[in-house]
Amino acid sequence: MADILIVDDEIGVRELLSEVLQDEGYTVSLAENAAQARSLHISKQHDLVLLDIWMPDMDGVSLLKEWAAQQLLTAPVIMMSGHATIETAVEATRIGAIDFLEKPIALTKLLQTIESALARGLKKTSMLQAPSAYALDQEPETEYRSLEPVKIAPLAEAVPPVMDQPKSSHEVAQQALLDIDLDAPLRESRDAFERAYLIYHLENENGSMTRIAESTGLERTHLYRKLKQLGIDKR
Repeated sequence: MADILIVDDEIGVRELLSEVLQDEGYTVSLAENAAQARSLHISKQHDLVLLDIWMPDMDGVSLLKEWAAQQLLTAPVIMMSGHATIETAVEATRIGAIDFLEKPIALTKLLQTIESALARGLKKTSMLQAPSAYALDQEPETEYRSLEPVKIAPLAEAVPPVMDQPKSSHEVAQQALLDIDLDAPLRESRDAFERAYLIYHLENENGSMTRIAESTGLERTHLYRKLKQLGIDKR
């Protein structure tokens, strides 16, 4: 999956975005100011940058200008802000930002914007790496080697032994329900039921927080808090 650099001076925003994106399979790097972002951006090739506009040492637009002037805009940049004006967003786009997200960021909008930006960045990279017309006209030299006879293993060796099948999500949930102590206080029993319910959906949706939120009807932020409260490992 893609490697995303998150630049934001608010620790709560960094942690939430990091948790969401890691659950979606992305690799995440974090920077709390322009200085850290500059260092990480130079030392590591990222596929996408989420860049906050208002930061204490240098604002995101100024950092974006710096990268553009130094020809360091090597990845799509999505600007983020809760106070920016339309003029600021237009200026950032003119400099080289690929999109703009207004805080508080809706998680569905966040994931859709990232997916779109990554697709556009990949398309741009593919065009830059495409062979020239001259190269396409050339016939590549082919080295022919004599073919070695293929050795086929006996059937008994080729067929792997039958292994025990993993439990289905329904079986996992049923076992969790059977483990509920109905003699326990209501709060504990309710937590045990919610744990079984969410474990089932985690297994059933292969850990995709987007699909789990849709199937359970829970808002993403509430879903993350509930999993953390119940001590459920999302990974």
